[in-house]
Amino acid sequence: MIQVRNLTKKYGQNTVVKGLTFTIEKGRIYGFLGPNGAGKTTTLNMLTGCLAPTEGEIIINGHDIFEEPEEAKRAIGYLPEQPPLYLDMTPYEYLCFVAEAKGVERGEIDDAVRKVMEETHIIDMGGRLIRNLSKGYRQRVGIAQAMLGNPDLIILDEPTVGLDPKQIIEIRDLISKLGENHTVLLSSHILAEVSAICDYVMIISKGRLVAADTLENIRRSQVKENSVSITVRAPQAKVEELLDKIDGIVKFDMTAVPGVDEVWDVVIDVDEGIDIRERLFTEFASAGLPLRKLSSAEPSLEEVFLKLTSEDEAAGEHERDMAFEEDADTETDKTAEAPAYANYEEEGGDEEGEDDYYVPMFSKTDSDENDDEEGDDE
Repeated sequence: MIQVRNLTKKYGQNTVVKGLTFTIEKGRIYGFLGPNGAGKTTTLNMLTGCLAPTEGEIIINGHDIFEEPEEAKRAIGYLPEQPPLYLDMTPYEYLCFVAEAKGVERGEIDDAVRKVMEETHIIDMGGRLIRNLSKGYRQRVGIAQAMLGNPDLIILDEPTVGLDPKQIIEIRDLISKLGENHTVLLSSHILAEVSAICDYVMIISKGRLVAADTLENIRRSQVKENSVSITVRAPQAKVEELLDKIDGIVKFDMTAVPGVDEVWDVVIDVDEGIDIRERLFTEFASAGLPLRKLSSAEPSLEEVFLKLTSEDEAAGEHERDMAFEEDADTETDKTAEAPAYANYEEEGGDEEGEDDYYVPMFSKTDSDENDDEEGDDE
């Protein structure tokens, strides 16, 4: 449905999006996940044709969004982070205006508007001014305008920012329902939101795509084969004593389970290539210490997210250090090759080429000169 190849956006020397390549297929809810400042909104603005990339291409249903913008954009409904609402209109008036702008047939506008208002549960608010609606209802109006024209793909940029818990749950339910008939691309930095709604996740950090898969596969890819997790009910000293005598254990970390006496979550690191799960079960059973859980240690989504984004940040810092070293190496050469007018200020300038190299921000007028002369006389 959407193919993105080598998408890059630069502002001067600052590269905000760096060579993104991915594919969005029909019938899924995609999560576009990343920390604040990762480049999510910039990428979405390019996907919707609102911003031109520095490099790369975006193909939507076979149409290049910059070569054939009208054909490509017909497939997209977009809700920016700040909904583009006219506050002096009612939701019904605003949605009729949007429907007409999207090219909905005039005789079908009323039915189309009422349909999206019913699906977003704002039919009772249709006659109120948008300025008097709560933020949650404004978000619903924004989603309704994205749904008009029945686009194949609906893109939502941070749709739950600033909402209260009840409104967040309602918007998430609405997005899940949208996924039944549309492909949805949801941008967020809230892990729980992406986990609750999305089928497929793309994680972006510092403008780079650092992971793209289902949440389960991403989490599984970060599981350490030489780490085991157990939950046991026993005095702390006994657990430590038993683990200390098992060969192959490199280290272990114990965390008390809140609200329960003498129940511990333990993450155990073992030597590479060793599976001690059977040994653990046998030793704890023999000691009369019941294991409540025994499995390979699986990181939480938060741990996976932090690991992926911190690794990319470290890579970015390395790149910046290398670039700095290169700049330092060439600094002498640049100085040697500097044009003659580099020392213009010191040498007083060249009368003939003066205007070629220096244009003053303010220039004296005849009146200014007269003022100066008068001031001197005074």
